[in-house]
Amino acid sequence: MSFQSIFRTANQWFFGTPERALDQAYRAALMIKAIEDEHFNGKKISACSGNYSDSVISYFEADLKKYLKTVKIRLAEFKGSRSVLSSSEANKLENRRNPFNPSALNSDLDNEQQSIIIEKLDFIDKIIKKYSEPERLDKYLVPLSQFQGKQIIPSDLNQSLTDESKNEPRSLQQGTVSKNTAVPDIETVTDKTGVLPRSILRTFNRLQQELDPKAEEEVVKNFRNSKLKTIFSLKFILTIIIVPILTHQIAKTFLVGPIIDSFRSEEQNPAGIFLNLEMEEEAFNELKLFEEELKFKSLIGLAPRITSEEIEEQVKEKATLLAEEFREKGNNSIKNIFADLLSMASFALVIVKSKQEIVILKSFMDDLVYGLSDSAKAFIIILLTDIFVGFHSPHGWEVILKGISQHLGLPENQDFIFLFIATFPVILDSVFKYWIFRYLNRVSPSAVATYRNMNE
Repeated sequence: MSFQSIFRTANQWFFGTPERALDQAYRAALMIKAIEDEHFNGKKISACSGNYSDSVISYFEADLKKYLKTVKIRLAEFKGSRSVLSSSEANKLENRRNPFNPSALNSDLDNEQQSIIIEKLDFIDKIIKKYSEPERLDKYLVPLSQFQGKQIIPSDLNQSLTDESKNEPRSLQQGTVSKNTAVPDIETVTDKTGVLPRSILRTFNRLQQELDPKAEEEVVKNFRNSKLKTIFSLKFILTIIIVPILTHQIAKTFLVGPIIDSFRSEEQNPAGIFLNLEMEEEAFNELKLFEEELKFKSLIGLAPRITSEEIEEQVKEKATLLAEEFREKGNNSIKNIFADLLSMASFALVIVKSKQEIVILKSFMDDLVYGLSDSAKAFIIILLTDIFVGFHSPHGWEVILKGISQHLGLPENQDFIFLFIATFPVILDSVFKYWIFRYLNRVSPSAVATYRNMNE
């Protein structure tokens, strides 16, 4: 690699630092917002907002602290790197990389990129402001006039606090403060600006945190939380896989199986042997093939010559065996239907009873997915789309539908199979594209760009 190419790569990495840092901060803020919407009804992550145990709240608070630290560090990196880079240098570099692009197109791209940056910064500031503002206490203040001439009892005070929280006075909502009320500290313009720039102060604060003697304990605590999260997630994944399988096998062997066998064994009429017309045609073709095979071997001398009565006797024995075989196959299909229903019920029961495990698993999957590189994310998306909605996917869907129909003892309806293949992969492809456009494009724009390049 020449020195010029190394210098060009270093320049590209250096000038891409603001966008990269902002993207990482935005992802961390999105993770905080996802936890709020999923488990705290859009409110702050705290014990007052959710109905969880102390262990779950501490787990969420550890994730919140980690994501907030990432947001602040990356936002400081974004501001510091952007203050170093001047717009003229960025334009020169962009013109050097795209010498054939017209200026109008570059202007449109810059405006679009600027709007995305503003939207991300606004979202990040809202998340940081939510967790940096102290909780308001003025709504819990009770006027002393209510207790003049009365003996203050704790229960009366609690009742008054409850009533005040339900019916908040308009004066308190507007910020009116009485003379007995403690006036909170107000941040002035001097306090906001300070003597030194905030980026330098944040750098010193970060160094102070890294040199803190308790920093090692914090790292160990985060590692233990991550380890417990991984163990709980793997156990829960094994549980939701093993429990339905065991339920299916146990129900089929000990509960559903004996009932179906006793019910179907009493049916001696030929109509009770086959569940559908396809099974009947399969049995007839197999019996006909057996009879022709006997005649063929007898004619060419591969077997002793037998009379028509002997052939008829052997064909009768074969028909009895086929009847028993297809009766057992029909019984097995009926068993599968009821066992599958019980298996689905056990799976739903595990999901309903494991809300905290689902929370941990979702966080584990988020960390796992967001830990992948952009090329790995694009590779997984391309692999999934090609398998389920790609050019060769109709053959796979046809095999899956035929296997399901045989498992449940249903006749293979070709019209339904063709209609399913013509509609479902198309709907799935639209869902994939909408998810990429609506969600992934905001969370990881670089992964979307890599996906488009790899897909082309």
